[in-house]
Order: sequence, then structure tokens, then C-alpha cells
Amino acid sequence: MHPDIILLFYRRYEQDSTSQSRRKPLSDVKDLHSDANMPDPEIIHHPEGLRDFVGGTFLPTMGALHEGHLSLIRAAAGHEGPVLTSIFVNPTQFAPGEDFDAYPRGLDRDAALAGEAGCDAIYAPSAATMYPEGPAAAIAAAAAFPLPPVAVEPGLEDADRPRFFGGVCLIVDRLLRHARPARAMFGEKDWQQLQVIDAMVASDPELSGIAILPGPVIRDPDGLAMSSRNTRIPKSERDRALGITRGLQVAHAAQHPTTAESMMRETLEAHDLEIGYAVVRNPVTLLPVRDFTEPTRALVAAVLHWDGGSVRLIDNRAMTVWR
Repeated sequence: MHPDIILLFYRRYEQDSTSQSRRKPLSDVKDLHSDANMPDPEIIHHPEGLRDFVGGTFLPTMGALHEGHLSLIRAAAGHEGPVLTSIFVNPTQFAPGEDFDAYPRGLDRDAALAGEAGCDAIYAPSAATMYPEGPAAAIAAAAAFPLPPVAVEPGLEDADRPRFFGGVCLIVDRLLRHARPARAMFGEKDWQQLQVIDAMVASDPELSGIAILPGPVIRDPDGLAMSSRNTRIPKSERDRALGITRGLQVAHAAQHPTTAESMMRETLEAHDLEIGYAVVRNPVTLLPVRDFTEPTRALVAAVLHWDGGSVRLIDNRAMTVWR
């Protein structure tokens, strides 16, 4: 077990113990919005406070909310029952060298935006609340979490980020047990994660009654898929980041999966992006496909490097069915 991630985890424990007492009232951030009379969502830090929000719609997030998250909250508000959003930057899904400490945080801003979109309550637990066993044991629990085949067989996020899905499944499992919703919503931008969560929930008798609902990818005007990490991209590097979007676009001209994959890789390389993967797969199993006679999904992951920084970006699109 890598000591660096445990050190970061302990640091988050210490920060969580004091940050809640320093938080500004939501009224201090209302100038982010034109509606001065927007409702303030209740902020809850412990699972005991969630009793009044059982049976509604739940949206797990790591905060740094953007229009993609807010579109899910607005969709959730159309369902029966309360809307609950969690904000928790989950340390067990980050590997050493990833951006756990750099991940953007801002509960006051996020709560105000969520409230305006129709969220009734924010669940913002501490690391100690979610992982009472302590950092080392939590990381071990994430590594030992039983994963469905779609989390270990495709060679996509599971290969690029081997620790990722154990941490994701562990935290989502615990959040769902705390929240006890009728349904939970996840964005399609993290396509493999969506399939993993759907499979995990379906296989657990205690969770299988929860409906997992997808929300479409929301894009900036230039086409880049919205992500909390986009705020770190310098303006001078934005066009290179769009290589991911353009790669998915050109792939639609292909009439065979291997051709589409070659076209995506060539586009990513032309934008000087470090390729994680650029593939066409079955949309549910995420295993390789032979042709486009059935629904398929193109998926891309790449790292944008610049002087002084880097960011890893992912995206995906449904491919045309050719019959």
C-alpha cells in the first residue's frame, strides 16, 4: 500500500474535522445567481440526518459542480420524492500521483448551485464518517471490493486506473446504504463507471431495488465534454483538448470498428495528446466488437500535458449502426 495516498487520506481526515466549523453561510454566496430568493438546501454531515430524504432521487458527486451535474439535479427534481446530492472527494479511488489533493473543492458554491437547480439537501460527510475504519483499512477494503466483470475485463479505465473502480464501488455502496433512495442518477460521460455501478447494484440483493438512471453528456459550446477538471486547462491549450471531441467526431465516418479506432488515435496524436485508450466497444459489456450491425460506443481517454501541468480527460459517443 503506497504511503503517499495514506498520508493524503490522513490529511483529509484532519481537514474534515475543522472545515465544517469554518464554513460560510449560504447567504454569502447567493450573488452567484440571479434568483436572490432561491431555496437553501439543507447540508447534512451524518447519515442520521438523512431520514427525511429516504426514497427520493440521489446524485453522488465529488463536488466542483458544473452544468452536467446541474442538468442531473434538474432531471431528478422531475421525479417523485426529495432530491439529495452528495459531495465527497473520495480518496480510495485515487492512486498515488493522481490529483486527489488538486481536485477542486468548494462546498458553499456547490450547495448554492445545487439548490438553485432543485436539490433539497446536500450530504457532505467527512472522510471519517465514510471510512470509520481508518485510511489504511479503507484502502484495503476498496482493493478487496468484489467487482463485476465490466469493471475488470474491458482494459479501459480498469487498466489505466487499476485502483479506481474498487474505490468507486466501495464509496457508492456506502453512500447508497446511507441515502436509501428509490433511484440514483449518474452521468454518461463516465460511461464505464455507469455500467459498473449498474451491474454492482443489480447484483446486490439489498441495493437491487434502486433504479440507476443515466444522464446525457453535457458539452461546452465548443464541444468539450464538461468536467470538473476542465477548469485546470489553460486557454492556450483548449484547442488541443478538443482533439478528444474531434476524434470521436471523425470516427463516425468509419464503417468498421478498427477503422474508427485508427481515426481516433490519429486525431489524438495530431493534437499531441497522450492516449490512454481510443476504442469502439459493446455499450454494456465494453468488450470488443466486430462490426457496427448492433449498437456500439466509442470511448476515449487521453492526457493533455503542458508546461507546468497536465489533466486526464475522457469522453464517449454512441456510434452509428450500419445494417
